[in-house]
Amino acid sequence: MRARLTRWVYARPGLHQAYRELRMALVRWRYGLRSVHHTFYLQRRCQVFPDLVAGPYSFVGEGCLLGPGVELGPYVMLGPRVAIVGQDHRFDLPGTPMVFAGRPELRRTRIEADVWIGCGAILLAGIHIQRGAIVAAGSVVTKDVGAYEIVGGVPARKLRDRFLNPQDRERHEAMLAQPPRRGHYAKPQIDRCLEGPAGAGS
Repeated sequence: MRARLTRWVYARPGLHQAYRELRMALVRWRYGLRSVHHTFYLQRRCQVFPDLVAGPYSFVGEGCLLGPGVELGPYVMLGPRVAIVGQDHRFDLPGTPMVFAGRPELRRTRIEADVWIGCGAILLAGIHIQRGAIVAAGSVVTKDVGAYEIVGGVPARKLRDRFLNPQDRERHEAMLAQPPRRGHYAKPQIDRCLEGPAGAGS
């Protein structure tokens, strides 16, 4: 029943957008999120701090844990169970247990436009991920990531560039330089499962 209702809503873009906006208005009030765009979307069972900054059409998947000082640019996607943690206890004071050593000065975590962070990735707080980068699922990111780099592993390292053709990168840069605008959201996974394998029923 829920799957059919989901398909029915997604098949009506106006209704789907109205549902998203209504749900997020309630979520912004519940979490005290005053610095997120009205098109930002937060899925269920997440833990986020009220100082979260999120740009237009950014998305945080189910079960994410975002520590304080996180900034998400436009079009950012965080997959399920992404965690941005760490850098929150001092460990360099001889003679003082870490639990009593206090916290270092907060370093903000900046994730620029059109970054995709895969499921279960862990990001060390205070890093900077530049526009267009992709972080593979399950990776542990301990240092900054350059623009349009695809990184993965533990610890994460560069695997390749997102765009191999310089003209493709320039075209994408031109798009990101424009004011953010709405496009077509991907179909939900439940909808794809109900459709069956490619070619089924044809």
